[in-house]
Amino acid sequence: MELREKLEILADAAKYDASCASSGTEKRDSREGGLGSTEGMGICHAYAPDGRCISLLKVLLTNACVFDCAYCINRASSNVRRARFSVREIVNLTLDFYRRNYIEGLFLSSGIIRSPDYTMEQLVRVARELRETHGFRGYIHLKTIPDADPALLAEAGRHADRLSINVELPAAESLKALAPEKDGARIRVAMAGLRSRIEEAKEARAEAAKVRVAMSGGPRAAAPRFAPAGQSTQMIVGADASTDETVLNTSATLYGSYRLRRVYFSAYSPIPDAAAILPPVAPPLVREHRLYQADWLLRFYGFSAAEVISGGEGGMLDLELDPKLAWALKNRWIFPLDVNRVDREALLRVPGLGAKTVEKILSARRVRSFRMADLARLRVNLRKVAPFITAADHRPRAGLLDRADLRGLLLPEGGLAERAGLLPLGLPSRPVQLPLFGAA
Repeated sequence: MELREKLEILADAAKYDASCASSGTEKRDSREGGLGSTEGMGICHAYAPDGRCISLLKVLLTNACVFDCAYCINRASSNVRRARFSVREIVNLTLDFYRRNYIEGLFLSSGIIRSPDYTMEQLVRVARELRETHGFRGYIHLKTIPDADPALLAEAGRHADRLSINVELPAAESLKALAPEKDGARIRVAMAGLRSRIEEAKEARAEAAKVRVAMSGGPRAAAPRFAPAGQSTQMIVGADASTDETVLNTSATLYGSYRLRRVYFSAYSPIPDAAAILPPVAPPLVREHRLYQADWLLRFYGFSAAEVISGGEGGMLDLELDPKLAWALKNRWIFPLDVNRVDREALLRVPGLGAKTVEKILSARRVRSFRMADLARLRVNLRKVAPFITAADHRPRAGLLDRADLRGLLLPEGGLAERAGLLPLGLPSRPVQLPLFGAA
């Protein structure tokens, strides 16, 4: 089979894995010697078939697999075209793509070829050859196999920037039913092992940095390297009957127990010749989007999983409204909040205010009172935020927060904001572009 044909098959097969992102690793530059960097300078992004912008060569080593997971297009019983790269082919592809400025690194996963150990050894060989033979300093993300020998996982962490082990499904009983060859307990044991090694390496690097400072320019102390960008995982959403509440509770547990950098969600996609146990249609893609928004609230906005899910009904997130707005409508008694007085934690709970915007408000209000026009300059969605705040020149119209139709007014296709009393007269309901010259 020609290399181009293999690439078409194995790049397409990798599209079901969402857990690739090159953020969070240590900064390395080719000026220090070697090839490539993780800083993104001069890197052109490639586009996945679904339109997502990516900058990693994202492929499988092979789409052949001895496991027969019901939800997987590459399961052993699936009637799909199979292909397999050699280690040398993956290495050459990565280097060639990088030299052409298409990518900034590699995301490599694989079906189970003969055994977990054999497959993991092949993945590690790719990373080792890139790093040691070719001096590649770009980003490498390896999908690791929990059943593999811990020594192989340890070597993977020495070469890769990020490691990930997919928990696959949010509920243990679902994994047992749909992927009986996978063991949820072993997956978590492997994740715990990765967490320990990552934390040990981080502590050792911190100690080495202290030694360098103490020696004032003396020889650099060598610090062990182990997956500096941490570990991540992925859950398939919609392949079983798990609610969003189950998904978010599982995510919160994973973040707390294993210090994951990211939990990715992938909406289940119906596959040919699917088992009867699987749903015949895919879940709405907006469900995946709402879960990512909810995950952001857990990680950066101080929300608990119970608070986020309370904005919906029956353990599911509201598909029409973003999770923070849905929560605010269920907790109207908290609002309105004064943007010139409340603390950071309270501001983070105001619909329409992002974390960066909150920091700008906190900084600016030290020298002047914040007005609605100031929020407009920060490109805040005034239509969304106005009912929930007071400012130097704004207080929501009496009774607005008690209106039964407020939800409808806040929907994307809701009524005119000014006429409904959401905004003071004269202020735009949408962010406006500022002029390049002249007064703002």
